Amino acid sequence: MSKIKLTKGELKRQRDSLDQFLHYLPTLQLKKQQLQMKIVEARKLREEKKVILDREIETIARWAGLLTEPVGDLRAWVTPQRIEVEMMNIAGANVPIFKEIYFQPAEYDFYSTPMWLDRAIEELRQMVTSLAEISIIEKRIDVLQHELRITTQRVNLFEKIKIPECLENIRAIRIYLGDQQANAVGVSKVAKKKIIEAEMVTA
Repeated sequence: MSKIKLTKGELKRQRDSLDQFLHYLPTLQLKKQQLQMKIVEARKLREEKKVILDREIETIARWAGLLTEPVGDLRAWVTPQRIEVEMMNIAGANVPIFKEIYFQPAEYDFYSTPMWLDRAIEELRQMVTSLAEISIIEKRIDVLQHELRITTQRVNLFEKIKIPECLENIRAIRIYLGDQQANAVGVSKVAKKKIIEAEMVTA
């Protein structure tokens, strides 16, 4: 504990600090709970998207052998041109939310390419979209976890250090000021007694 002044001014300062800590602590605790809840929600969503991705991969695996046929620039048609992400404030943290994904239009001759190509492009795009969504969810979890660590540190600082420190400082100052007041009263009584005795002698 740092050295404090044992004065009435310091007592007021310590009480004001205690009031501030007690005022902000519930807000921090609520924020911590919200962040924990949002992390749980994001993890659940990530697992749901992974289940969907696994199904998509299984579906693609059934006809993946057909990709050996010359069908044009398939990679260009399933590579995202742009991924649109929105930023949302969740419990004080700015987190990314998947919005939309954009692909290059698949332009090819319908007569000279196999019939399965349309479906292949669609299913590959769905898989790429799922991968993008999972990646953004993971970034969201990282941001939320970082904010949770900071918030937890602040809650612990208030609960375990600042509030107990203020309470101990207030107790120490009160004891000191009480002792000072008692001493002052004692000195006053002795002085008064001496005055009375001196008046009796001169009377």
